[in-house]
This record gives sequence, structure tokens and C-alpha cells, in this order.
Amino acid sequence: MKVNKYYWVAGALLATSAFAQNKPVSNPQTRAAHITNSKTGNSPKSAVGTSVSEIWIADLGDGRYKNPVLHADYSDPDACRVGEDYYMTASSFDAIPGLPILHSRDLVNWTLIGHALPRQVPIEHFEQTQHGNGVWAPAIRFHKGEFYIYYPDPDFGIYVMKAKNAAGPWSEPVLVEGGKGLIDPCPLWDDDGQVYLVHGWAGSRAGIKSVITVKKMNAEGTKVTDAGVLVYDGHKIDPTVEGPKFYKRNGYYYIFAPAGGVATGWQIVLRSKNVYGPYERKVVMAEGKSGINGPHQGAWVTTSPVNGKSEDWFLHFQDKDEYGRVVHLQPMKWVNDWPVIGTDPDGDGIGDPVLTYTKPLTGKKYPIATPPESDEFSNPALGKQWQWQANPKGTWAMPAAGFLRMYSYKTPENARNLWDVPNVLLQKFPAEEFTVTTKLRFTPNANLTNEKTGLIIMGQSYAGIYLRSGKNKTELVYAVCQKASDGKPEAERVLAEFKPRTDLHLRVKVMKDGKCEFGFSEDGTNFKMTGEAFQAEVGRWIGAKVGLFCTRETQTNDSGYADYDWFRITK
Repeated sequence: MKVNKYYWVAGALLATSAFAQNKPVSNPQTRAAHITNSKTGNSPKSAVGTSVSEIWIADLGDGRYKNPVLHADYSDPDACRVGEDYYMTASSFDAIPGLPILHSRDLVNWTLIGHALPRQVPIEHFEQTQHGNGVWAPAIRFHKGEFYIYYPDPDFGIYVMKAKNAAGPWSEPVLVEGGKGLIDPCPLWDDDGQVYLVHGWAGSRAGIKSVITVKKMNAEGTKVTDAGVLVYDGHKIDPTVEGPKFYKRNGYYYIFAPAGGVATGWQIVLRSKNVYGPYERKVVMAEGKSGINGPHQGAWVTTSPVNGKSEDWFLHFQDKDEYGRVVHLQPMKWVNDWPVIGTDPDGDGIGDPVLTYTKPLTGKKYPIATPPESDEFSNPALGKQWQWQANPKGTWAMPAAGFLRMYSYKTPENARNLWDVPNVLLQKFPAEEFTVTTKLRFTPNANLTNEKTGLIIMGQSYAGIYLRSGKNKTELVYAVCQKASDGKPEAERVLAEFKPRTDLHLRVKVMKDGKCEFGFSEDGTNFKMTGEAFQAEVGRWIGAKVGLFCTRETQTNDSGYADYDWFRITK
């Protein structure tokens, strides 16, 4: 054991000195961090981890912002305020870790501070890819010193998790109500201490949709205690009404809910003096002339008072196809106890979404911040932007001293292509146009062939550029898998051959409308591009993603591995 341990440490140090030092630095802030830390001996990761995106910043720097405030797939956002801090979560479906937790001080500049769900339950079920299943639209609330997240799994029921600190640790999920088709829950603690839960229904599981139900819960908010009451049926005028959020204001119960479908719908609000209704109904936001399609499903928040004045704002998503469901921020005001979201130039009470607007009132100026994108792999943990396609195993990847080591893992017997492979490490598209470059060294197992590792754009169709081991050679392959979600095979083209353990740079340029072109370089400067444009596609309820993988076809007592020196997203 001592020999093995010594070998691993030595190997890591050798890799650091021979492989991880020559890192081209793309921006002055990061370059300065490298210089500073080379003198102190500290890891540059802290500077890299807090660097601002090169490709999408919502804060315009002049007191205004542009939408989307998050040009990334944080679907079905919900948010709450605690003091001067705002916390947001979103749907994560089958991606792990799940239930992202984002933090902001001004509703425009957001950082990703963690995830509430390190493993998805039932554990064994989610050790296999479950595209489109898992965590659907959640709700986050703060009540009596604790954060609560209620999230639905359409196949198993509604769960609740709690935490004293939004960054975690979070409690294990507790099943509030089991059953199929229970979706989009949101709690309400009433003035008399009664706790309610509103939720929608998934027609694919429950056999009914476009209705909203209110149920009672126990005082702890951990169990539903009755069968519930139908409070709204949207079949006639609000098809696919779902995603309800529950609030109380000025004696009215309010249910904010989207209807009409994610790409084409509108935002309605229901109100009543009685929790069970009857509820009045009003459309409060629609696309109008804005060009922002399907503006709905989100969260109302009120700012912390500044000189006695507060403002109301609404966070929602827009479906942008392969870019996913991106997050917008809209001004909101109350007129005759009805909300108007966005601006209302014609005075009909139905708001139009804004593209730019004055930032929320905070009384302070906060620094520009964005969720992480690039990763120097200099920390003992992956950057928070990364997610696996299933509950991960410890043997898939191990951060080391300045690089990420990905071990080849046997593909499942029933895997027809990478769509079915759990150990694919991915992150969201962060803008409409960007470039991903990564540097790696592949060390395949000499006793195996067909070990593969590389860079991938994943969706219901995918493409990638990867190294594949053979006898005494390593091939660089460009692969496209059209209709991967239907089990179709990859079409491959060999681009070049290399000796094992050759340092190589892989790249993909993502252009407008999701057109992608892959390329490679030995020196990191001169790239040979494939000359082919791949059209990125949506996943199951999500946008396309970009990331890394390392696989093999045979189960043996050891594996090859790929050392990824860094992963950078630039203009």
C-alpha cells in the first residue's frame, strides 16, 4: 500500500511538472493570478474560480442590465430573499449534482454557490441515465431560520430538503407525498400556522394535466395530510397550466402560474380571499412585441427596503432551444392588487418583457459576478458548474495536483452510444457564441483497445472529437451521432494518429444558432478544424451541453486514463 501511495503521489507531481505548467493564459486577470501565485506557492484556482465570464455579463456597468441575466439553462427558476441576499434554484432533471443554488445581492449578478442534491434518490435508479426524469420545477423558501426546497420527481413524488445555510449542507430528501405525476410544488405558511402545498399534474404520468391542486401539510411541512382541493382548471383558456407559486399579500392568496407551453405561453396570476377559491384569473405577462417567447414560470421577489422603499421583481425563463431555458429579470408593480410584470405601454395590465432596464434598487453597488465556466482543475474538487449524467462513482474522475484525471469506465451493456453512458461530465451552454478549449494527455491501458476520451457537445444528437486507443497507436476521431436518443450509432472519421501520451489541445467553437465546429492542435496555437458544422440539439427538457468523457468497452482490473490540464471557455 505504501508503494502504491508513493507511486500515485510521484506520478501526480511528475504530471504537474511536465504537463501542467505550460498553461497559456487568456485574460489579464487570470494571468496576474498565475504570476502572483507562482511566487507565493498558492493555487491560482481561487482567482480563476471567481473570474468573470468573457462571453456573457448581464450587468451593463451603467446602472442598467440586459436580459437574460443568466444566459444558461437554469430552467424553472424559483427564488427567495433573506435580508439583502437572494437565493435561486432551478430544475436539474437527471444531472448530478442537482438542485443548483445561486446567490445574488442585486438580482443581476449571480454566483453558483453549490447544489442541494449530491445524489439523486432512489440511488440505484439514478445510477443509470434517466434523461428528462428526476428533478422537475422546485420551490425554495426561507421559514423560521431554515431554507426549504420542495422538488418533484414525476415518477416518485414530491420531496422536501432543509438547510440552515443555502450553500449547505442540505438534509436528505424526505418524501412529502408519493405518487406519479405530482409536479411543481410550492409551500405556503399561512398566518394561522396552517401549512399548504400547491402543485400541478403531469399528464404523462398522472393521466391528467392543466389543473392546480392545493393540499394541507403537517406543521413541519414534511407530509401532506389530505387529498387536496382542485382550485383551478385551465383546460378552456390556459392549457398546460403548471408551475404554480404560492404567495399571500394584502389578504389575498395568489397563485402565479405559467400556461400555454414553454415556448409560446404566458404568465397568469390567480387570486382569492379564500385559500381554496374561487380564484379570479388574469394574464399579467405575455410576449407582446418583445420577441421574448413564452415568458413565464418563475419567482416574485421584493427587494430589501432602501430608505423605506422596496421594489418588486420577477425572475422567469425563456426557452431558447439548444441554449436551454435562460433566466430573465422583469420589473413588477402592483395595480389594484394585481401584479403587472414587465412594462405595460398600452395600459392593458398585461406586461411586456424588457430587454434592458434599470437595475434593482439596493443602495449599494455590488461587483460583477457570473457563474463559473472555465476550470483550471487546480482545486481538490471539480468546479461547481460540472454535472454528471447519473449518480457518480468515485472511480470516474479524481482531481489531482493541477489537473483532472478521468479514468476509463466500462460503458453499460445496453448503451448504444454516449447518450446512455453515465460517466459523461458536462456543463451548460453559457452564451450564444463561445469557444471551448481543453488540453489533455491520454494514457490508455496497454492491454486494452477502444478506450476513448475527448470533448463532446451533448444533446439528443451529439458530436465530439476524441482519442481512441489501438495497438501501438492512438487515433483522433471526429464522431457525429444523429438521433442518439433513439439509439442510433455514431458516424466516425479518423483525423490523425498520435503516439500514446501525446499532449493535445481539443477545441469546439459554438456559433450563432448552435452551429458547432471541432478542431485540434499539438501546440495550442495552430488549430486544424474539421470544416464541418454540427447543429447542437436540445436534450430531454434541457439545452445542449458541453463536456468530457472517458470510456472503455471491457471490464478488467485496471483502466487507462486521461489527464485534463484545464478546460477554458472564451470568446
